Amino acid sequence: MVDTDSERRMGGTSDGTAGGTGRTLGSRRLAAMLPDPAAARPAYRHLARAISALILDGRIAPHVRLPAERELAAALDTSRTTVTAVYDLLRESGYAHSRQGAGTWTALPEGRAPSGVRRLLAPEAPEDTAIDLARAAPGLPGRELTDTVTRIAPQLAAHAHTPGYHPYGLPELRAAVAERYTRRGLASVPEQILVTSGAQHAFTLVLGLLCGPGDRVLAENPSYPNALEALRRARLRTVPVPVTEDGWDTGIVESAFRQAAPRLGYVIPDFHNPTGCLMPEEERGRLARAAQRSGCWLVVDETLAELALDVPAPPPFAAHAAAGGAGQLITVGSMSKTHWAGLRIGWLRAPARLVTELAGQRVATDMGGSVLDQLVALDLLDRTDELLPARLTELCERRAALAAALDEHMPQWSWRLPPGGLSLWVDLGEPVGSALAERVLDNGVRIESGSCFATDPGVFEQRLRIPYTASPGTLREAVRRMAATLADGLGPSTGSGRPRWVA
Repeated sequence: MVDTDSERRMGGTSDGTAGGTGRTLGSRRLAAMLPDPAAARPAYRHLARAISALILDGRIAPHVRLPAERELAAALDTSRTTVTAVYDLLRESGYAHSRQGAGTWTALPEGRAPSGVRRLLAPEAPEDTAIDLARAAPGLPGRELTDTVTRIAPQLAAHAHTPGYHPYGLPELRAAVAERYTRRGLASVPEQILVTSGAQHAFTLVLGLLCGPGDRVLAENPSYPNALEALRRARLRTVPVPVTEDGWDTGIVESAFRQAAPRLGYVIPDFHNPTGCLMPEEERGRLARAAQRSGCWLVVDETLAELALDVPAPPPFAAHAAAGGAGQLITVGSMSKTHWAGLRIGWLRAPARLVTELAGQRVATDMGGSVLDQLVALDLLDRTDELLPARLTELCERRAALAAALDEHMPQWSWRLPPGGLSLWVDLGEPVGSALAERVLDNGVRIESGSCFATDPGVFEQRLRIPYTASPGTLREAVRRMAATLADGLGPSTGSGRPRWVA
């Protein structure tokens, strides 16, 4: 493949952005920043949204010349017709303009400042005031945070006299996480714990250490979108196994391990995101043994495990799997769903030797997490048994409010009430999920269609994941707006090109 836009003319800065008036963005560089054109349909709209998002967040600056259509088509391994449609859509939405004989140049739609400037000067921009149902994460009461910060002040002062680098995590937090596992039925020691900047960070560290481009990774379909995106960015090949409203077909999972021989598997057995299913105990041992027989590492995401609303909280997966492959089992967890995502505190539990290797890899990226955040997390974790019951009661009330609002405004939709977790997996009865998500954003509700959670493009279009983490009144208003949007018809959205963020 020939790229006539050489690296020295590409205009990329050292941090990966493309900036500066009169610069040219090379086709290879732009292609590396974009998703696979085949990942969604129509491909041209998928790519145009990705480019506009890059412009909005500053990764591609305004007034940068985009690659010629032929060159970008070759770099993306797609048709020139597709790229022509991409550029046409960018021009129509104001993210590009063309000059005769001078090519196509990036721009910002009229009235938009670059993302960094907009947030500094106008923090209450309209797109930031929408009801957010894309991120399934509850807030933390301000009083709890204030009280916690007051309590940890002496410990923070003591740490201030040290360099503050803890690649493994604060020793006292590692001990507290290990103790929490032990109390839940899985004997653990601090040497098996690595504190990370959230569960997603833990997962990407594992991928970086254990997998290489082209390796196969078993993943549920549907699954957590950010985990699936991490697999794509690592250039790994996904081996999908279905999760339905009835749960997992363990026979299919065992067959996938046996036939595909994946390098790694990623599963969410506890109140699965997004379906809400809880894996039965007997299936956990079968899954672990299947992974062991195939020589596969198994990553178990337990970020939702303690959010049990109608059933007892399940013990750690590895407690069931001890006789069937726990030696190659990695458990990830975090404070994001049980406490507050703003802390960015997560962890993984793994064999001590692997924790040592992962800590070494972690040093190359961030040297260690914030001492302040870890001390806050330690205080909250120590008081989990005191704080969690109120959280669960609140979630039950919000789940009931969401279900009642759906019954009232959208009786044609269907769902099963999950026994725990943070969201409903709603069947719309027709494949309108993406169209509804696009159109309802104009009515002030940010949500994602089921296709966002799919390993394969085009599936789960009849689904929405609707979290019940907002207040009852906010949930009722969001459902009312969705109902009004459907009643008005799913015509073209004025929000084309706005970036999305799912959690």
